[in-house]
Amino acid sequence: MTALVLGLLIFLGVHSARIVAEPWRARVLAGGGQGAWKGVYTVLSLVGFGLIIWGYGAARQDPVALWAPMLWARHLASLLTLVAFVLLAAAYVPGNGIKARLHHPMVLGVKVWAFAHLLANGNLADVVLFGSFLLWAALSFRAARARDRAAGTVYAPGTASATIITLVVGTVAWVVFTLWLHVLLIGVRPFGG
Repeated sequence: MTALVLGLLIFLGVHSARIVAEPWRARVLAGGGQGAWKGVYTVLSLVGFGLIIWGYGAARQDPVALWAPMLWARHLASLLTLVAFVLLAAAYVPGNGIKARLHHPMVLGVKVWAFAHLLANGNLADVVLFGSFLLWAALSFRAARARDRAAGTVYAPGTASATIITLVVGTVAWVVFTLWLHVLLIGVRPFGG
């Protein structure tokens, strides 16, 4: 569990600079440049992510059950992850209406993904992992919206075609991940079997 917590602190800590230390981040960027910032950010993110994977895998070997998820919660979680994949796609497909309306769909996708996994899993490691991401995403979304208001950011309206592409890309990615990649990478079949 120590590696998992350390990984979360590093990974989410690096990703929290804009939430808790925006003026400091701006000074560091101004002083050291974009390249240096991205280099350190990337290395720390990879180290943190590696520790999360290792720590979570180790914690799953000796699970501490907090509750037994109900079958309906697992089915709901699968549907919610579809929403999360569409939101993730909306962060990258240019000109879509989802991003135009929600402004920060990737962070919202992380919130939905984390919440879905909290519904479907009842072990301590799951609560630590997905609860941390849910809290981070909620704070990150709030900070991003505050930055938008302060800067007077206006998002261009999306087009119907880009929104349809977003829905298709997100749905196809969800199907591929749910039916094949989740069991390959995580060792769990979301739909059983």
